[in-house]
This record gives sequence, C-alpha cells and structure tokens, in this order.
Amino acid sequence: MKVTWRQLPTVLFEDEVLDKAFSRARKAADRVEDPNRVFRTRKQMTRMVQTAADIIHTILIETVQTWPSLDQSPQFDVAMIEACVGTDDYRHHLSMLQWGASQVQRIATQNNRKIIRTARIELMHDARREAYGRIGSIMGRVGPSLKWLNESREILKALPQIDSSLPVIVVCGAPNVGKSAFISALSSGNMEVNHYPFTTKQIHIGHFTQRRLQHQMVDTPGLLDRPMHERNSIELQAIAALEHIGSLVLFLIDRTEACGMSWQDQMNLLEDVERLLPGTELMVVSSKADALKPLPEDWDFVKESEERWRNNGSQGEPKLPLLLDDEGRPTMSALENVGLDALRLEVVRKVKAAEVVDPLVLPEGWHRSS
Repeated sequence: MKVTWRQLPTVLFEDEVLDKAFSRARKAADRVEDPNRVFRTRKQMTRMVQTAADIIHTILIETVQTWPSLDQSPQFDVAMIEACVGTDDYRHHLSMLQWGASQVQRIATQNNRKIIRTARIELMHDARREAYGRIGSIMGRVGPSLKWLNESREILKALPQIDSSLPVIVVCGAPNVGKSAFISALSSGNMEVNHYPFTTKQIHIGHFTQRRLQHQMVDTPGLLDRPMHERNSIELQAIAALEHIGSLVLFLIDRTEACGMSWQDQMNLLEDVERLLPGTELMVVSSKADALKPLPEDWDFVKESEERWRNNGSQGEPKLPLLLDDEGRPTMSALENVGLDALRLEVVRKVKAAEVVDPLVLPEGWHRSS
C-alpha cells in the first residue's frame, strides 16, 4: 500500500459541518408537501432531523475512510506518523469521528420517534430543536478532532512518498556532512544545501535510473550523537527511514571535520546506526574528497575512467574503479563530480545483491527455461 499524503482532502471544521447539515435539512423540509398541517409538520421535522444526521454521518465517515489505516500502512509511514503527529493521537481523533457519526444517528432515531409519536405540532418542533441541540453538543466534542486532523494534514502533506517496491538507498551521517549535495549530484533530488547544520528540514527523495530500474535515494535529517529519548522530531524521521525502508544504507563521514562534528563523535554515531540496523547492509563513504589533503591517490585515474564512460554513453554496468581515501574507504566529491559514477554503480550492485527473492514469484523468463 502506497500512502499518498498530498491527496488527503481538506477536513471541514465543526461549524462548517453543522452549517452544511442544517442547510441541507432546511431544503429537505421545504420539499415536503401535504395538505394536512399535522402530517406535513411531522414529515418536515423528521426529515430535517434525519437529513442533518445523515449529512454529518457521511462527512465524518468519509473523512475517516480517506485517512490511511495504520494497520494497513507500511511500517515507514506508521513510523513517520509517530514522529510527526503521534500514532496514539492519530487513532484517537479518527475514532472520535467514528463515535460522533454513530451518535448523531442514534439521536436522529430517538428524536424522530418522539416526533412520530405526538400529534401536537409544538412538541414536534421541540423534539427537532432538542435533536439539533444534542447534535451540536456531539459536534462540540468532535470539533477538536476535526481541527487536529486539519493541522496534521498540513504536516503530513509534506512527507515523502516512497514506493516500497523499488530499491531505497538511505543516506545518513552527521549534520552538514554533505548528504544533500551528494544526492543532488547523484539523482534528480533538488535539495537545499548551505553551510548550516540541519539544512535538510525533512526527509527528501531523489531518484536515479540504472538499466531502466528506478532507485530512490532518501536524504535524511542530520542525526546527533545522543540517546534515543533525547532526539527531536526531525531526528526521529531519520530513524524511521533507517529502520523501515533501507535496501542499503550509505553512511557519510567527513574526514576534514568541517561538518562541525569531531571524528570520534562521527564514529560513535556510526556505531549507533550499526546497532539500529543489524539486518541492513551499511556502506561507509567518505565525502568531500576534494577537500582531503593530499587528494586520493587515484583521483586522476578515476576521473578519467568516469569521463570516458560518460562520453561513451554511460552504457552497461562496468566495474569502474572506486575512488578510495587513504584508509581504503570509498570516497567521492559531489563538488568536482569525481567518484560519483563508480560509487553509483557499486551501490546498484550492492542493492541487487541484497534483494530478497520471493519464492512465490516466478523468475523473469521462466517460460523459456528448458
């Protein structure tokens, strides 16, 4: 199930729901025709009460149905909801709408019974007014939930849309380590990049295509080296991404320490991420190779190999030489576009190797096998 938060419709507020319901109810009463005044009034009052209840019931239930069920949502989306608005609040406010929908129908049944059982016109009007008052009271209790959903909708609309059927590469590391610049250079992601920590305010998605298969790259907010319970909502979003969607995790480190975090703190953070992701392959990549002194030994060779491959149309998946730092880690320069092509191809190979094969799915070309 792919959750499309941007398509969530606007949630009506309490007053808007009541205005719509009572307006429709008046129009329904105006359409009643009966020469007998008592019968006409009875029909008008019951129709007003039932129409108002039906309109409110429909609005509330349709609102609930347009919001994704947590039980049927991917783990990533559930984790994002928890980080952004809280899953307990999410469930509570949707359940309040369901409760309100059932209550207004119950009120309509009870008060229409009063209207039907009396022949006195003034009592019919009293029963209708009583129903409206009770419905208004129910909506007064549902109103805060409608307001919460409206506010949460604006927050959730900004969440990334990730297709769990496609490979996902999560890029993480210390703040200002070069994650956004890396993804901007490697994929179609258009990231905000400057020299201040936490430049990426939310998780963003970039894409690149290799051999007609689209790969998603997730740019996470900076993770600080602090205990889990001390992390803020931005950091929780990154953790949600790491825990639930990664086919491969690229952990970027800054050997120059220009990111503002010491080398030891970056290593502590790496250990934290490794504990968090025991089942996901993690690849450590040194960023900002152009700032290393001296430059990596194979800088010119890698640069020429990549340029030659690009000039030949970037065909196939050749084993381009990886650019390595002096400790043997893959490195690259997003600024100089050196080491990126080789790294992308290596990432594609690792993602392919990590694919989980479903035994119930027949392999491609099975019908041609002898």
